Amino acid sequence: MRYLPKSPADRTEMLEAIGVASIEDLFETIPAEYRLTEDLKIPRQHGESEVLDRFRAFAGNIASGDPAKLASAPASKLYASFLGAGAYRHYKPVIIDSLVQRGEFLTSYTPYQPEIAQGTLQAMFEFQTMVCELTGMEIANASMYDGSTGAAESVMMAVRVTGRNAAVVARTVHPEYREVLKTTTQHQGIPATEVGYDAATGRVDLKALDAAITDDTACVLIQSPNFFGTIEDVAAIAEIAHKKGALLIVSIAEAVSLGIVKAPVEADIVSLEAQSFGVSVGYGGPYCGVIACKEKFLRQMPGRLVGETKDKNGKRGFVLTLSTREQHIRREKATSNICTNQALVALMVTIFLTVYGKQGLKELAEQNLAKAVYLRGALKAAGASTKFEGTPSFHEFVLTSKEAAEALNAKLLGKQIIGGLALSKWYPELGENATLWCATELTTKVQMDAAAAVVGAK
Repeated sequence: MRYLPKSPADRTEMLEAIGVASIEDLFETIPAEYRLTEDLKIPRQHGESEVLDRFRAFAGNIASGDPAKLASAPASKLYASFLGAGAYRHYKPVIIDSLVQRGEFLTSYTPYQPEIAQGTLQAMFEFQTMVCELTGMEIANASMYDGSTGAAESVMMAVRVTGRNAAVVARTVHPEYREVLKTTTQHQGIPATEVGYDAATGRVDLKALDAAITDDTACVLIQSPNFFGTIEDVAAIAEIAHKKGALLIVSIAEAVSLGIVKAPVEADIVSLEAQSFGVSVGYGGPYCGVIACKEKFLRQMPGRLVGETKDKNGKRGFVLTLSTREQHIRREKATSNICTNQALVALMVTIFLTVYGKQGLKELAEQNLAKAVYLRGALKAAGASTKFEGTPSFHEFVLTSKEAAEALNAKLLGKQIIGGLALSKWYPELGENATLWCATELTTKVQMDAAAAVVGAK
């Protein structure tokens, strides 16, 4: 119905208004021999991404007669990529770039004057609402810089809430998120104890976690799906943390997983990287972090919060509210020194979620999962093995090849394929042959089969 906005109900109403029982009756005056009674002999309908691929193919055919033009084509269009690890290639609907440039969303540097920034403020409010629906939390802020800083800010938030001064962090959290946390907390006097994972499941070691939590532990930080792509037992971890008075923070690096993976409702704070929702990978940013939490922690939430109110005429309006930032109150009472948010990127996320809707996001997640299942099977059939087989996962998994990751990736690159991420830098115990592979809706069967052929080649 995208280009035919009249629904069946609309058409029935229109026919009744003009006194015609059906479409056939409407065209009764046209002789039968001139009416179209079969489908047009044209190719089947295509999705938006397929249409763009067809145009790129046409452009490639035209350019093939001129090597110079072909050589100038973007290299990213010529290479298949199986990288994930916190930055994910998903299709970005073309409507996003069109809508973010509309005048309703143009405002001054920061929307402190609500009378001239209602478009931006309402978009932020809708963004917060959608994040709450996705995460199962009660409130969300108007975005942070990215998922890594969001996770670090969540830990400091937990320290303020509990009055305790330490954190326990799972080793299955993205290694670079943990590095950002260390940078953030090292001068705050907040020690962070790392807890390992079960070698069979790839999940947090629950016994080690229980032993690591002390009376001074403010929070437990986990990631799910975690860095290995496996889904943590959030309910079990929450029970362990809460039993000892600590809060549970769940970091989510792959937002699309929420289309099919149960929201971490047992958590106290959720830190989300929303880059997958219509934001290009873009060499590392800008991205879109979010913090969502239980309403009782509202006053300790960093960053912006947009609220709904009424003007003097009783009309609905939106304003920045409850901003406990250093710009607004005494610095020693501030929850954060963050002076802005990713408003433009958050707007992209809002449009993406509006376009897809609940059912669309579910179907997108299912497609990602199906692609990963096929890829895992193809690589195993080629002679490689995968780790953490029995544990639920989303669209990433750890592969162990017969040769070192560096050598395998060099062979793949020679076939215009970007292979998985080598893991030995952060997880030496997995060996030099371990790589992290990812498949999304943009990964084609041809690409997966080609990668498997290289992995299996002698």
